[in-house]
Amino acid sequence: MAETSRLLEAASVLSLALTASGIPHAFHGTLLKALLSNVAQCNEILCIVEGGSIHPFGRVRQAIEGHESLSVTNSPWTNRLHVTFHQPIPPVTIEILPAGEEGPRHLDDSTIALIRGIPFLTVSEFLRAKIKAWTTRGLDHDAQDIMWVLGRYWQSVDINRIPDQDMERFVLQNPDAAVAWSAIKARFNV
Repeated sequence: MAETSRLLEAASVLSLALTASGIPHAFHGTLLKALLSNVAQCNEILCIVEGGSIHPFGRVRQAIEGHESLSVTNSPWTNRLHVTFHQPIPPVTIEILPAGEEGPRHLDDSTIALIRGIPFLTVSEFLRAKIKAWTTRGLDHDAQDIMWVLGRYWQSVDINRIPDQDMERFVLQNPDAAVAWSAIKARFNV
């Protein structure tokens, strides 16, 4: 686990570089959960980046080329890109995800919220991204993040952004989520 403040600093530096290059982006992962619940440590920081005429990975590489504290590592075996922030020791690694893969395709005012001046996914988009990740990978920490959002922010979730079948499957495997999911559906008369 890393200190939340170090991950937040890394997100801030990367965000400044991406913003300077006009690249829409938003962070999520357990960093968002840690910020919303005021927890001192977290272990996951992801950055969703929009493409354009150039693949998102290419846009990120261009944006941080020559940056004094950021570097890029391409992982061709897994089709992943990681940005490393070298200021703190040990360094902080941020996984870059193309928009639409585990989050929204378009990053705008309806899908992002500024927290401490840094763009993060909204609660609904964070839940949607975690449901997609859980459906694909089935990792326990994704399930815990989903349960956390449902338990604390169910009244902020837009049901129109949540894949119904995936959520129903999640609730079947995690019965503790049923009450919050039912409350969300009731709010939208579903």
